[in-house]
Amino acid sequence: MTVALTTAEELRYAELQQLALDQARLGETIPLEAMIRAGMPINLADAKGNTLLMLACYHGQLETARMLLQAGAEPDRRNDRGQTPLGGVAFKGETQIVSLLLQHGADPDADNGGGMTPIMFASLFGRMNVVDQLQTAGASLKRRNRLGIPAHLMVRFARFVRGLSFKKVRTSGPSKR
Repeated sequence: MTVALTTAEELRYAELQQLALDQARLGETIPLEAMIRAGMPINLADAKGNTLLMLACYHGQLETARMLLQAGAEPDRRNDRGQTPLGGVAFKGETQIVSLLLQHGADPDADNGGGMTPIMFASLFGRMNVVDQLQTAGASLKRRNRLGIPAHLMVRFARFVRGLSFKKVRTSGPSKR
């Protein structure tokens, strides 16, 4: 026999879900962990499909992400835009979270929309430490985005631009005669 929830109970559950999403975003690991142990779904998602793990990762909450993964959160669960947690942190440059996700089986070649893989996002935003991590994890440099641009070209371009930004540009000042 199932019991239908009353409107007040439904509203309270919706409030608790929002609280859990906020706790993931803010890195409030201990209360979130208690909610999960009490039955909150580990892959709970907001209206845009962002899971607790996606929110924790995207907002740089390493310990919360670790707890969620250890509790069974899916490392490659996509949001409504087709993005994975690894794709989200690749462009933000969160190297510790990248390592954590890879350790828990995140796909370094997951298409995050438009053929863009995490290594492509990292390259696009100049996150060369993440590029190196993903390459070490076996990310393919042969994958192409929907424009046909291969990952290896994006990585080379990012390294080139990075090299330019660290070179001193000499300007000629007024001559002293």
